[in-house]
Amino acid sequence: MRAIWKGAVSFGLVSIAVKLYSATEEKDIRFHQVHRTDGGRIKYQRTCSVDGEVVTYDDIAKGYDIGGGEMVILTDEDFAELPLSTSRAIDVLEFVPSEQIDPILFAKAYYLEPEGQAAKPYVLLRDALRDADRVAIVKIAIRQREQLATLRVRDDVLVLNTMMWPDEVRTPEFGFLDDDIETRPAELAMASSLIDSMAGSFKPEEFTDNYRAALQEVIDAKVEGREVVQPEEAEEAPAAAIDLMAALKASVERAKQARGENPSSGTDGAVKKSAPAKKAAPAAKKAPAKKTASARKTTTAAKATKKSA
Repeated sequence: MRAIWKGAVSFGLVSIAVKLYSATEEKDIRFHQVHRTDGGRIKYQRTCSVDGEVVTYDDIAKGYDIGGGEMVILTDEDFAELPLSTSRAIDVLEFVPSEQIDPILFAKAYYLEPEGQAAKPYVLLRDALRDADRVAIVKIAIRQREQLATLRVRDDVLVLNTMMWPDEVRTPEFGFLDDDIETRPAELAMASSLIDSMAGSFKPEEFTDNYRAALQEVIDAKVEGREVVQPEEAEEAPAAAIDLMAALKASVERAKQARGENPSSGTDGAVKKSAPAKKAAPAAKKAPAKKTASARKTTTAAKATKKSA
């Protein structure tokens, strides 16, 4: 891995020299735009929309659109005067319980490695965070932008997670939130039964990107000049359910089958509690019926004996 940032964690009066590394990488298969007939790469030229001339990198600046066709142009000197351009510190602001941080705020993850003689204070901060069961809220300047972030421990390494600023999280404004929608207890019980039947422990290694694997197979087949094997068709998404209870019951049945359980055992949850009473009622009626028929035979036999006498 290549370090993308060097600086220090400012922890009270303690300074911990660290290097920053990207903790994640996307595995998407990337393509180039090419000429269909000969495979040549497609190139693009940077041209000015005003005079149509090709512009070199040296003549390109950053512009901020203020509307009305006006543009404020910022130069490298303008950015150089900002305090963030020379900031090489991760400032610890406070320590908070991790459950207080909404995951929607997290952006990107980085590993921190101690540099030089900073291994001991690094381990000290790591162990203190672990013992306190808290995360550090910090500020860091990366690529000329100040960012809020957290420091936490993962696999004995300090991990920095950059965060969105609160005003960068959109407020959901959907019409159904203003509607008075109620769920029936039976529906909620069945949905809870479905959740229970699909409960498990999250193991990331058990999940794979099937689309990427199939696409890689197509590419490998083309490279090797062999026939492309069509992947198995994915199961079609079910149509919108008209009967919510029926859809929930069917979902519970399928989840139990996937787990190798008996689908008929307790699938109805709270709904089936009244079922045994319905089955018992006919059995109770049949028993007296048999006794009546026996009594009728006895009466008929008695009458025949009386007549013969």
